[in-house]
Amino acid sequence: MEEIQEKIQFQLTDELIEQVEVLVEDKNDKKLKALLNEFHHADIADILDELDPEDSVYVIKLLDSETTSEILIELDEDIREKVLKNLSNKEIAEEIEELDTDDAADMIAELPEDRQAEVISQIEDVDHREEIQELLAYPEDTAGGLMAKELVKVYETWTVAGCLRRIRGQAKDVTRVHSVYVVNKKEQLIGRLSLKDLITSRSDQKIADIAKENVDWVHVNDNVEDVAKIMAKYDLEAIPVVNDNQVLLGRITIDDIVDVIREEADKDYQLAAGISRGVEADDSVFKLTIARLPWLLIGMFGGLGAATIIEQFNVNMGDFIILLSFVPLIQATAGNVGVQSSAIVVQGIANGTIDGKIFKRLFKEFLIGLVNGIAIALIAILITHFIFGTTYMVSFTISIALVTVIVMAAIIGTFIPIFLDKRGIDPAVATGPFITTSNDVFGILTYFLIAKLILGI
Repeated sequence: MEEIQEKIQFQLTDELIEQVEVLVEDKNDKKLKALLNEFHHADIADILDELDPEDSVYVIKLLDSETTSEILIELDEDIREKVLKNLSNKEIAEEIEELDTDDAADMIAELPEDRQAEVISQIEDVDHREEIQELLAYPEDTAGGLMAKELVKVYETWTVAGCLRRIRGQAKDVTRVHSVYVVNKKEQLIGRLSLKDLITSRSDQKIADIAKENVDWVHVNDNVEDVAKIMAKYDLEAIPVVNDNQVLLGRITIDDIVDVIREEADKDYQLAAGISRGVEADDSVFKLTIARLPWLLIGMFGGLGAATIIEQFNVNMGDFIILLSFVPLIQATAGNVGVQSSAIVVQGIANGTIDGKIFKRLFKEFLIGLVNGIAIALIAILITHFIFGTTYMVSFTISIALVTVIVMAAIIGTFIPIFLDKRGIDPAVATGPFITTSNDVFGILTYFLIAKLILGI
């Protein structure tokens, strides 16, 4: 039991990395193979990510293509690019031969254009080569760009016995059989079967008699995010892909959808943090700077706008100069409420749970902001008067301003993501610095306008 647990819980340690580096340096191929064969291909990929590119290439060339093809798919994209640069077109083609068509197409798409055609021409399996070329023709953010050609399909006119014989031949090329798809003579998808349906049916029954017609499918040009929503909603492990004529083209499996969801989550998280393009921690200083600088500039101009507003009111503050002490309170509260509201709306848009008209959603956020605002304002009255020693009128002014900016921030944080989504812009851009900065400016302006109205500054 302990041995099984050790294999499951792979630990990437400095000692292991050093051990692999020494074996590579000594060209001790036998020990290196024995060591790496103990690990899953995803674990080997983690090891290679930590090695110098030259050492990674050495390991890739040492192991068999059936193993290394899976390792290459799991490698960090930057490391894989460096490894592929050091492999010949023939060597890359050998790796491609071992991959499912979707993974093969993804790997070829990462190559420079001048190498893509050369590598494809080296693929010996003609059918595999043609299927990869078909997938490369689809945009990467569509179902066609994500699907694999490997699947098990049967014709409605077959019997169960004949179907089982033919499935044995097809299934050898399919890593995991989730469903058996039923097509007519025009190759159009008309239903599906589970393996249980086949096993429990009489051998002389026609497939058309036992096939389930209510099969979920996606169009080849559907956006991958829409595909992810469908698969998540209906708990699907795989979904078939069809064209305008309902012809079955391929299937998308849950592992590919998980990658889409993770990439989208990473992108949204970076947008919410004010990073305008996909970057990673080990990217260059220049690339990281370019990704962050635009939002920092927006924040700077937002701060300058708030400072200008304060300056305009500063000359008339007189006995109410203490109001300036509570500017951070107004800004922080407005920013936090805006981010909270926008984060909930962005999440709802992403997973498809935002429904109803925009005014209904805005009214709901108005009520939430009002309740939260009143609760915070009551606490603020007590703290500002009894701890900071402000007059009741000043405390009342601060509290009214808090209620107002909280309601306003909740509405802005709700409206902007929905507005951007309606315009085809990623709503995740609305969270983080954008909402915080806008609410800072409007919050300060509202604060001093209310102070002017109540206190006459």
